[in-house]
This record gives sequence, C-alpha cells and structure tokens, in this order.
Amino acid sequence: MRDPAFWQQDGLVPKILSPLSLLWQAGACIRNKSTTARHPGCPVFCVGNFTVGGAGKTPTAVALYDILTALGRNPHFVSRGYGGSVAGPHRVDPVHDTASGVGDEPLLLAQHGPAWVSRERFLGAETARNAGADAIILDDGLQNPSVIKDCSFAVIDSRYGIGNGRVMPAGPMRETLLSGLEKVRAIILIGDETPAFITNLPASVPVLRARIEPINGSEFAGKKVLAFAGIGRPQKFYDTLKSIGAGIVATNDFDDHHVFTTEELKTLRMNAARLDATLVTTQKDLMRLPLESRVGINSLDIRLVFETPDQLAQIVKTVLADG
Repeated sequence: MRDPAFWQQDGLVPKILSPLSLLWQAGACIRNKSTTARHPGCPVFCVGNFTVGGAGKTPTAVALYDILTALGRNPHFVSRGYGGSVAGPHRVDPVHDTASGVGDEPLLLAQHGPAWVSRERFLGAETARNAGADAIILDDGLQNPSVIKDCSFAVIDSRYGIGNGRVMPAGPMRETLLSGLEKVRAIILIGDETPAFITNLPASVPVLRARIEPINGSEFAGKKVLAFAGIGRPQKFYDTLKSIGAGIVATNDFDDHHVFTTEELKTLRMNAARLDATLVTTQKDLMRLPLESRVGINSLDIRLVFETPDQLAQIVKTVLADG
C-alpha cells in the first residue's frame, strides 16, 4: 500500500477527513489513559517516528546499538514484529526464524545483536532484561504507552517530512506534532532536505542530521540492475542505487512488507536474465525470502552516517549517566 497523494497536501480531502482524525486521536487518548506504563529496570532507548511509513528507524536502531556496545553495554532490540505471527516474547534466531514468523525488521536487527519480538512491548523488554540486557532499544515504540522510556528519538525522512501535518486518516501523522515533540529527546533527520516544520522547532529539541550510506555499493556501480522492493517508499532505494552509479534497467514495486510468491520470484529472475541485469533488492526484502530463494538475489546493504557522530553518542552517555 502506498501513501495517498493527499497526505502531502492540505487540500479538500484532508479537510473532509479531519473529523475521523479526531476519532483517531480520541482512541489514542483512551489507550494511553487506560494503560499503566512500566519500566523494565534498565535504560530504554526508543526509536520511532511521528508518521506512518518508512523513515529509517531500522538503521537508526542499529546505530544506537553500535554506540551502546562501544560504551560497554549489552543492548537488546525489542520489536512488535510487524507482519509476523509470533506473539512472543521470543528471541529471534536469525538462522532458523522466518519473516512470516517474526517479521522482516526483527530478522534484520538480529543480524546485528540480540533481538526480541513481543506484541506486549513491556513483557518483551522485561524478558530481555532478565536475559541479560542492560539497555533496551525499543523499535517503533514512540506511540506505545506500556513502556516508560528514558530517551526517545523521532526519525524523519527529510524528503517526506510530516506531509500535510494532519493526523490519520487525513494525513500521515500518528499523533499531533505537539504531542510527539513532548516525547522526544531529539529528532534524527535523514537526508539533505529541510522540511518546513524543522525551522519552527523549539530550541529544546535538537535536530541530528544523518544520511543513508551504502555499505556494498561498489558491487553494483557501473552494472545493469533490475531493482525490486516491497517497502513503503521504494523510490528512496532506487535513488540510492542511482547515486552509487548503478544502471537501473527496470524496477518492480510491491506493497510494503510484501510476501513474495515463487511465481513472482521466477518472473523477476526471467526478466533480469532477459535484460542481462543483476537482481537487487533491499535488506528488508531479502529477509522476507526463504534462504533457498535468495540464490542469485543481491541486497544493497546500508548504514546510517551522522554529520556529527558525537552528538548522538553524547545524548546516549547523558542518559546512561542519569540512569
């Protein structure tokens, strides 16, 4: 499913849908008031965003993991496991678990460190703590009221920003900007652009600028590639391929978190062979493929690079010292 075009504009349709946005906010308010927030007993770092759709939360979570481990901590990831059938708490096995069971993002996180899926977020965090975690990285938990967070970050895609700024379904926002800003220690802005709302932020909310950097880009530079993706904003993936000099001869878009069929993969392979092109997809899409289906399919691996790396590390150190 793609974001509706009107989410980027404040026209007639968003105005018509505004009453439904109030219902969404009322539902969130009831949920927040009826949920008792608890703390798992170790520092909780939350990575989330104000809007629906991909913004770069997963590479941000990995960047936090690297900082925490460099500081001598034993952080564990905790995720809801969107798209998976496992209710948890369950520690993700990156070899034997599948995306249909635990979700694609937890599988990707488990390539870097201990990762848990749990629909009950606090139970997942508590289980991770009991298993030896001395810091929790809560993936996509900004709007979840069950866990007390020590530090929350909102990840923003600089190209898409916050759209028209309206709450779902009139816009892409999960909550109002004011409500979201009250929760976060900092905003992590990924990309080169500067959305309008950034210039009006209070000085108390620092903006950490970062960019997505390919790790294995040299594998595709100067080569013909057939690129396919089942993510929220596939154009970002294609643009990254172009930026490293890959020659994109064809693209295939699928719905976010799409489960690829044998027939679809067969067609992709046939088209790539016909075009004499290399098949390439995202890391998340590769995670959704069974191991035996990954043969001949490459992924563009990425990492998050901060303009001022010490800025994020200093925030983490301050939180740990306060805890």
